[in-house]
Amino acid sequence: MGEGPVPSGPSRQRRSRDAAQVTAAVIELLEVLWEQGRDAASSHPVSASQLRVLYCLDREDGMNLRTLGEALGAAPSSVSRLCDRLQALGFIERSPSPVSRRELELHLTRRGGDYLRDLRQRREESLTATIAAMPPTARTALLEGLRGFRDATEGRAPGHRLAVQRDAEKPA
Repeated sequence: MGEGPVPSGPSRQRRSRDAAQVTAAVIELLEVLWEQGRDAASSHPVSASQLRVLYCLDREDGMNLRTLGEALGAAPSSVSRLCDRLQALGFIERSPSPVSRRELELHLTRRGGDYLRDLRQRREESLTATIAAMPPTARTALLEGLRGFRDATEGRAPGHRLAVQRDAEKPA
């Protein structure tokens, strides 16, 4: 897709602000879709904070509470309570660390993994239906824009890369 000259000054700021406002509106719509998927994925839907724990453990199984707390930016007591609730639901388990007797490792259980797979499948189905209703040129522009957004985000926060599967990217 060809690009024209890059605007500068107030015009560029206005376009960035307009894009940010549209993005915020889209995020609100995604949150509604996400909630619908989360509620339908289980008879025990988890909170957004608990879901972040599941995502972290899905990416890095076996992390300890300290590492999880750093990833979440949360206090140890809060992380422990989140894990208590998830363990009560059967979504995670704690086991002794083979490296240190003072540490526990956190693992996603089969039930927790099934919950995430079902949730992701429901969300993907919802997004696929919405995106399929878009004109092909809009789908292509969306893909290009989202890749640019991801790349800009990763460039600004190198220690907090988004969990995006690059090899799953395909042209619209």
